[in-house]
Amino acid sequence: MKKVIKLSIITLAFSLVTACATTSDVENLQSQVDGLNASVQQASTDAANAQTAAADAAARAGAAEAAANRAAQLAQDTNSKLDNNFRRSMMK
Repeated sequence: MKKVIKLSIITLAFSLVTACATTSDVENLQSQVDGLNASVQQASTDAANAQTAAADAAARAGAAEAAANRAAQLAQDTNSKLDNNFRRSMMK
């Protein structure tokens, strides 16, 4: 009976030693987690920069659209004036 208990204890101790994570495993996992944290931080920074650039591009597009609308209106006004002048000259 004592032999069986001793063998059981030795087997249990050996199982615990081989099944537990070693310090190097924990350090390796920690370095991977640190690397992932750095990647997440960089991705967050890149996303914020992209959002700022998109907002700037939208503002510029709005300004360009307003300028194009003004130019179209001026062209239409000029065209109307030229048509009126042409009609007046035809009536003379």
